[in-house]
Amino acid sequence: MANISIKTEEDIKGMRIAGRLAAEVLDYIEPFVKPGVTTGELDRLCHEYMVKVQDSIPAPLNYCPPGYTPFPKAICTSVNDVVCHGIPGDKVLKNGDVVNIDITIIKNGYHGDTSRMFFVGEPSILAKRLSEITYECMWLGIAKIKPGAHLGDIGYVIQQHAEKAGYSVVREFCGHGIGKVFHEEPQVLHYGRPGTLDKLAAGMIFTVEPMINAGRREIREMGDGWTIKTKDRSLSAQWEHTVLVTETGFEVLTVSPKMPPPPAFIQQTAATPAAAA
Repeated sequence: MANISIKTEEDIKGMRIAGRLAAEVLDYIEPFVKPGVTTGELDRLCHEYMVKVQDSIPAPLNYCPPGYTPFPKAICTSVNDVVCHGIPGDKVLKNGDVVNIDITIIKNGYHGDTSRMFFVGEPSILAKRLSEITYECMWLGIAKIKPGAHLGDIGYVIQQHAEKAGYSVVREFCGHGIGKVFHEEPQVLHYGRPGTLDKLAAGMIFTVEPMINAGRREIREMGDGWTIKTKDRSLSAQWEHTVLVTETGFEVLTVSPKMPPPPAFIQQTAATPAAAA
């Protein structure tokens, strides 16, 4: 746990602002996600909104971890069987498609990171259920967050819920610590055993972002070096929030006016604060 940073009050204030701005990009883009739009157009709109309206920086643009080529766009658009890191381009969205839009912005040096599933026109029953179960998985994981709990508690509850529904959990990608750095410790696995891995402490900030497949959990990487798809071409879904460990539990930092509310069973067990002004 030595290398997991504990954020200061000033850091937390900065992260609240960054989290809110990231979520507001998703609020802004929602009306544009409809049949006939290209993923490249969604990227252009989000990029413009971040830079011109928010005065924020799109973190993915030219992001280049070791062994990768720079990511060429401002957002990730992962359509249907794309698990994550889909590069926006010429793809035209059609009725029945599902797309995860993943936004990370930088404001005053702090990163806000969040993603949502969007339905293009009328989704299939399978797509709707997969998205719903994945959303519940994320919130079940978040609800486990409090000082003294373990990272393994988060992964366990997500894996149980997904597999009980007949789905599988992608293991190659996970949530991550975040702050002035885009990806830092800890790694937040979406599978595991309770009572294992690092113990949580107030002041930690990390993402919970389960990727759940309708079919098997195996993945394949596309030739662009970024796009990840399900190996069996089954649908995949993902939701993501950035969360602060508080003295008594958790605070979701990626909140905005149009953010979907937590599932009813979560609202009964854990209150999430309203968006910080």
